[in-house]
Amino acid sequence: MPVDLKILLATAEVFPLAKTGGLADVCASLPAALRDLGLDARILTPAYRGSTGELAAKPVGKPFQPMAGAQSVRLLKGTLPGTRVPVYLVHCPELYDRPGDPYCDQYGNDHPDNAIRFGVLSKVAALFGTGAGRADWKADVIHGHDWHCGLASAYLKFDPQSTAASVFTIHNLAYQGNFDRKVRRALGIDSLAFHMDGLEFYGHLSFMKSGIFYADEVTTVSPRYATEIQDSAFGFGMDGVLRSRVNNLTGVLNGIDTDSWDPTSDVSIAANFSVADLAPRDECRRDLLQDFGMDAAADQMVIGMLGRMSPQKGWELLLGAAPVLLSEGLRMMLVGHGSRAYVRKIKTLQAEYPGQIGFFEGFNEAVAHRMISGVDVLAIPSVFEPCGLVQMYAQRFGTLPVAHRTGGLADSILDPADLSGEPATGFLFDAPTESALVAALQRAARLRIEDRGQWHRMQRAAMNTDFGWQGSASRYADVYQSAFDTRLKRGSVQ
Repeated sequence: MPVDLKILLATAEVFPLAKTGGLADVCASLPAALRDLGLDARILTPAYRGSTGELAAKPVGKPFQPMAGAQSVRLLKGTLPGTRVPVYLVHCPELYDRPGDPYCDQYGNDHPDNAIRFGVLSKVAALFGTGAGRADWKADVIHGHDWHCGLASAYLKFDPQSTAASVFTIHNLAYQGNFDRKVRRALGIDSLAFHMDGLEFYGHLSFMKSGIFYADEVTTVSPRYATEIQDSAFGFGMDGVLRSRVNNLTGVLNGIDTDSWDPTSDVSIAANFSVADLAPRDECRRDLLQDFGMDAAADQMVIGMLGRMSPQKGWELLLGAAPVLLSEGLRMMLVGHGSRAYVRKIKTLQAEYPGQIGFFEGFNEAVAHRMISGVDVLAIPSVFEPCGLVQMYAQRFGTLPVAHRTGGLADSILDPADLSGEPATGFLFDAPTESALVAALQRAARLRIEDRGQWHRMQRAAMNTDFGWQGSASRYADVYQSAFDTRLKRGSVQ
């Protein structure tokens, strides 16, 4: 295993500086795990509004202009809170210091200059592989995360001064960063690269295709998803280019921060509990139900759902199935942000089934912990799911996931029907339909009532599953070494 490689992880978001989803959690936890293995892993991310103070970051080097179509930027350096991981912020207030989230304004509209914003991030990442990173530190491997950093692989490929290998991770192929071809010149992309065997994608300039096509090694966030995206059903038009990279495509299951998600010490939940003593978990259930106006004494199963409210995540399936489930006395605790149509549907259901649905609109880390600690099962009816982290959080807290058998969900949940004698850790269903979701939740509800012993064995098996980063970080270390060796064979590394 390599212990002396210098790794720069480039990402649009990292917790706690910026978070819209699991990408931020992964990019916070992975570099810390890599450093535990002996690699010098560091992070590069934009200096969004407020992040500079969060890190107490200080300037490194002089301002510079990374490319002709961008403003001057400056690097700031700090340490990710609670870790030893160095973080470089790309400080350019004109691009990053604005209201909203990393991708959208406060009204939910895409920032119109996202191509430039993330082109600059990619270019600055690539400069760390040429010795021109202006931070007195040079990376051996540039690891770009998702489409926002896809151009880094191209910039490294095109630059004759580049000495770094490139690794690109697909977190969700549905989001590709495809922009009008006219932005090419502002991004400093040569016309020779704008073709089918390059970063052109149906007439657009594609950040995602750039990462896939030009990286030395490509990874995605679960083994099953690495296979699924080579098929047209999940390939979103890029299955062909992915099949062409199959010998350099690896699926590595994400991990989670097991210190932050630890029921024995979590300060966000009403009572701490453990595999050896599940009884205090009942207090978490009572606290959650009381707080959201539901009968805490009733024993009917409580179904949780958490995350971005979008068709991909299966909210439409759960809300469509809700009348059947609620009419049977089951209850729901929902935490989500996104579609206003889904919010209106939830409020309609609350009026029709009073006292059976709790709803928190938005995202709050403490609320997420409280919800997962207090519900009985977590519904994850995603139409597709590259990896998912919520099923791991749930199992860590003894909450059994009920999920569509796809991507990382299938890789991280064991269903009783698939096992002979071994304790399962959740429930899987094969088709992303309302009827299949209802049947799976009904199956869970029956088992919970009819065989509490088996239910508790499943809870303990789920809590004992190792979702830490150590194993996955080791696999990434091997990918980095492979990418670096490939770069060496090309004779580009001095």
